[in-house]
Amino acid sequence: MGVNKNKLSRCILCAIVIGSLVVYCLRLQSLSNSTGSMPEQTLEYFLNKGKIQRKDAADIEWCHAANSKSKLTDALQSSAQMIEADVLLRGRDPKEPIMAHPPDNDSDITLKEWLKEVVKSDKGIKLDFKSLAAVSPSMTLLEEIRDQLQRPVWINADILPGPGGKATPLDPKAFLQEVSQKSDDVLSLGWTTGWDADVDNPGYSWEMVHQMEDLCRSLKQPVTFPVRAALLHVSFPQIKWLLEQSDRYSLTVWTGNNDVLKVEDLLPYRQNFSKTRIYYDLLESQITQFKGLTGY
Repeated sequence: MGVNKNKLSRCILCAIVIGSLVVYCLRLQSLSNSTGSMPEQTLEYFLNKGKIQRKDAADIEWCHAANSKSKLTDALQSSAQMIEADVLLRGRDPKEPIMAHPPDNDSDITLKEWLKEVVKSDKGIKLDFKSLAAVSPSMTLLEEIRDQLQRPVWINADILPGPGGKATPLDPKAFLQEVSQKSDDVLSLGWTTGWDADVDNPGYSWEMVHQMEDLCRSLKQPVTFPVRAALLHVSFPQIKWLLEQSDRYSLTVWTGNNDVLKVEDLLPYRQNFSKTRIYYDLLESQITQFKGLTGY
């Protein structure tokens, strides 16, 4: 009986070891098939295209508000790797997704026309949704040309109220239900914010980052958090905590045209996190100063 028990114990131990090895091998295979960790996938694309020379998110340039035919043409001819445009539903018939930023409710280019031009390039795209009604038909259009979208696709919306924010965020659950089906898209999920030169502007609170993490925890996609640069010097503990919750998370540091920003306030973020996890969507003068301070 004792011998049989020993044999049974050895069999169980062997089964456990074999099971562990199988899981480990599957994990290695999954990693080998990946183009890099999730925050690095955008960088891998532009590195392979020869548009950047190293995996440093500070190398990514942005072109904003490409919401008309002429602005899109300029963006496609620019050195920027990522083109950002705003999407809402046209205010008249036919009610279809167009490229416009409120208070505009019409445009000379629809999302369908916009995508048709962008896929001829090797640019990445960031669609900033200003209207929940525009999300579902826009995602349908993306799916129709998904095989042509072999590039970074970022889907952006402000889904929570943030420091100084006065705008109404998009309903987070409804938005995520529409966009969380494609595992390759980067979800750019932010807070509404405000900034005033005449007041002591608050930063991102613990409640704000906890709310965001609650929404993002179960997502499978890479998530980047667009954060306002002028508010980061009073938000380091909160933002640090948020980034530490998952290796799927990154930051996109942006600035308002009239914000007063001390570029050195961004150094703790550069020094404490991988260069692959923080994108800098700043004014040209600010990014030049930033690169000088970091010995770039």
